[in-house]
Amino acid sequence: MPLSTTSSADAGRSSLPVIVVTGMAFEARIARGPGVEVVYAARADLLERALSAAVARGCSGIVSFGTAGGLAPDLQPGALIVADAVEGPFGRLETDRTWTDRLAAALTTGPLAARLQRGSMAAVAAPLVSAADKSALHRSTGALAVDMESHIAGASAAAQGVPFAVCRAIVDPAWRTLPSAATAGLRDDGSTAIGPILRELMRQPSQLGGLIQVAVDARAARLSLVQARQAMSTAGALRMAEV
Repeated sequence: MPLSTTSSADAGRSSLPVIVVTGMAFEARIARGPGVEVVYAARADLLERALSAAVARGCSGIVSFGTAGGLAPDLQPGALIVADAVEGPFGRLETDRTWTDRLAAALTTGPLAARLQRGSMAAVAAPLVSAADKSALHRSTGALAVDMESHIAGASAAAQGVPFAVCRAIVDPAWRTLPSAATAGLRDDGSTAIGPILRELMRQPSQLGGLIQVAVDARAARLSLVQARQAMSTAGALRMAEV
């Protein structure tokens, strides 16, 4: 029996790569793998441009992957969020339920199970660094965490009619205000420059303790992302043929 038009279209789409959207170069390195095209940038217009070019080449789905700021006060660095929706500049963007369930299932084995949370994400256009601002956003949205890329990824997925999912690891908890040195070295393209960080520390040496804590938190988030990426690969959770 010949395949229906819908089945043929689905089969064709499933052979295309999944696009993973991140904000930083180290997140992109973790995300890369067979069947995955990664786009990243810290500046929104650069990210949108790179994502548009990738989508034009064809994709089977779009995943927002990387670190996030904690909004819920009980989330520790390294906690993983698989989001049901994103609340941000483009309104509420729902993730694909079937794909999201598969991603979450892949993370409920081994050491990741205790770190996994389901709920909504918030997305913002500028960094949220103070504990007070995080608390206010949590009260207004109920979101567990916040990032600067998920709304861009979700809007692109909606425009293309492809599935959308989010997997993010908490890097700075809700109760922590980031020292200015922590964001001083972030380049527009998502890479990090050491010089501006050192200059900021020379200007205000009292930030050193806070910056060391940021590094400890970042290590926990990075470990969770690496383990999550490995678990997704093992489970085949990024393949769209089964979605």
